[in-house]
Amino acid sequence: MPATWNPADFRSRVQDVLDAFLDDQAVRLRPMGPDAERLLAEARVSVAGGKRFRAAFAYWGHLAVSPVARDEDALARVCAALELLQASALVHDDYMDASDTRRGRPATHRAFEAEHRGAGWRGDPFQYGAAAAILLGDLLLAWSDELLRTCGLGIEEVLPALAVFDLCRTEVIAGQFLDVSVQARGRADVDTAMTVLRYKSAKYSVERPLHIGAALAGASAEQMAQLSAFGLPLGEAFQLRDDVLGVFGDPEQTGKPAGDDLIEGKRTVLVACALDGLSGARAARLDEALGTDLTSEDVAELRGLIVSSGGHDRVEAMIDDLLGRALSALDAADLDAHAKVVLRELAEAATSRTV
Repeated sequence: MPATWNPADFRSRVQDVLDAFLDDQAVRLRPMGPDAERLLAEARVSVAGGKRFRAAFAYWGHLAVSPVARDEDALARVCAALELLQASALVHDDYMDASDTRRGRPATHRAFEAEHRGAGWRGDPFQYGAAAAILLGDLLLAWSDELLRTCGLGIEEVLPALAVFDLCRTEVIAGQFLDVSVQARGRADVDTAMTVLRYKSAKYSVERPLHIGAALAGASAEQMAQLSAFGLPLGEAFQLRDDVLGVFGDPEQTGKPAGDDLIEGKRTVLVACALDGLSGARAARLDEALGTDLTSEDVAELRGLIVSSGGHDRVEAMIDDLLGRALSALDAADLDAHAKVVLRELAEAATSRTV
């Protein structure tokens, strides 16, 4: 078990694994020519940087059960597989949400759309960008499975983690469809928005990564339940913080336009709480403005409505409550003491972040 935890070193190690894996894929794709090289170049962009929370929770989920990692290199590859899954989800999510940017650069579908338009190719540039994003997201999803299966451990050791990974992917894809359907209906109460949040993001952000790492360590059913008691409320708090940043975050830090969730019309828990606290014309203004072409003045007005409704304060209180429940469950869990210290640090970082 590492005597100290250096998040920057860990992120660098995960990036090294991803770079090496994509180098291997480059050899496979080389016979397909320059178009395949362009696809791979965008894959490299999609896995560059990021907070690596999912990888970290998988790593410390493993050490919480087995304080000495069975195989550090194999574990690093498993952690990196979760980052490929995350990259896949973001590429698809940006297209479905019609997002223009990701981490301060054009979203994948916009980048390919711009290439098409700049080259003067035939057909619709938007459709080309959409097709490229769908295919890249699919490829990253396939690669996430490949990297986990070929992590370096025997198949009997990997199978329990693969079973969790299968469940994780089912939850996040179905959860995404719940989200798409909520946006299409144009309404969601707090309970509905929380259900979307739980399955689209919360479980695959914290609980399932913990389970994947723990499964590789041979965790018991009781240990998996203890990790759920910590990981699920923390994942919900994590996503609620993301929802707050989607409205109130600083574009210089988030890499997204100000009030991006309002512009995209996302029916988040924050929005549902705000609508609960508004009435009459003020509620109608917020409801009808979501997903429209908002000016900076419009965004500022809607932010003001959310604050005055009490919705912002309500969500902050929910985050505090969920974090408290997660940490209480962690304190009570029969897991490695040092791993619990680091998991507490990760929990606090995940819920207090500004990006």
